Amino acid sequence: MARSDGGTNTVNKPFGLPRWVAAILPIALLALVIAGFFVATPFAGLQGSGAPLPDVTVTHHTIPNDDTIVLHVVNNGPEDVTISQVLVGDAYWNHQVMQGGEEVRTIGARESAQVVIPYHWNPGWDLETALVLNDGTTIHHTIVAPEQSPGVSGDVLWTLAIIGLFVGVIPVALGMLWFPFMQSMSDRALHAILAFSVGILVFLAFDAGFEAFEIAEQVPGAFEGQLLVVLGILGALLIVQAVTKWKSSGTGTPSGLWIAYMVALGIGLHNLAEGLAIGSAFAIGRVSLGAFLVVGFMLHNVTEGPAVVAPVTRGSRPSLGHFMAMGALAGIPVIFGGWIGSFAFSPTLGALFLAIGVGAILQVVWEIGGLISRNGQLGSSLNLLGFLAGLVVMYATDLLVVL
Repeated sequence: MARSDGGTNTVNKPFGLPRWVAAILPIALLALVIAGFFVATPFAGLQGSGAPLPDVTVTHHTIPNDDTIVLHVVNNGPEDVTISQVLVGDAYWNHQVMQGGEEVRTIGARESAQVVIPYHWNPGWDLETALVLNDGTTIHHTIVAPEQSPGVSGDVLWTLAIIGLFVGVIPVALGMLWFPFMQSMSDRALHAILAFSVGILVFLAFDAGFEAFEIAEQVPGAFEGQLLVVLGILGALLIVQAVTKWKSSGTGTPSGLWIAYMVALGIGLHNLAEGLAIGSAFAIGRVSLGAFLVVGFMLHNVTEGPAVVAPVTRGSRPSLGHFMAMGALAGIPVIFGGWIGSFAFSPTLGALFLAIGVGAILQVVWEIGGLISRNGQLGSSLNLLGFLAGLVVMYATDLLVVL
């Protein structure tokens, strides 16, 4: 008997079969069809002499000492590949292909390896390297201004933790000190500050989105970098939206404190990507670049503090613990990002983290817009100017990072 109750079961025995059988039946039939396809090999008669081209990517490099270069490679293709020769500049050099601590001759499909090249390099002098595969395919990789990688050590961990404090935690905490001043504002001025926060978040979303798609170009082809970014953005947006709906199911609208935590989460995910940038700069030996990034990120991130506390400036003041938790949520991810970027950086992880940050930020932008609309006019002239000011401020401070 059919019912219409908003999506519950309407047929007790589809096709006269138990429900669990009906649920797995299409999957079982699909498995049989796929098995039959491989057994019958219907395309066997169409196969020509052309073999699939190898697809090898150099994801990044590390330089453990002044006599060694290590290229990290991934075989994206369906066939095994052999690295026959290595070029540094225009000369062939000895090399070892290492996988799991053992020397190998062939890299399997979808596997990664490290190509170790004994080469005495000069700091600051760009190096042109190339991997020559057994079929003659050449994979080029340029090392710009090589410097020695710090490697894994307790000192490096501690250094990156300190950098994370200065880049993420302290600037955001300083920005949050505007909270008492923001409490004294009129509703009209406060809405402009919220619009300013939206401008900041929208800029961060675009900034992280562009960077995610740029990094996605370095992602091994097997992982479909561009689609991974799209999945990360939509997935994060929908998950955060679902959690927000669940949290506000009793009242219909999320509280200001909940929105503030969501702002801190979105900014924290974005700041995780900043940590990845700093950590990866250290990993490839660009310590001076990392130091420069620190100064730029500090000035950039101090503007994120007001965005975090703006949703809770009306009503009862949250406890100090909430402020500390929100500041930690927004700032501490820089430390974790630095560690990941320094020791286990990969374009795949970098693109995914950035995409997740974009999705979370977009959901928060939607919630803050709703908060303004419920208590005022979202598109007022003052709010629009506040939104524009947020974009301009972030652009100006971002120049300190880029230049």
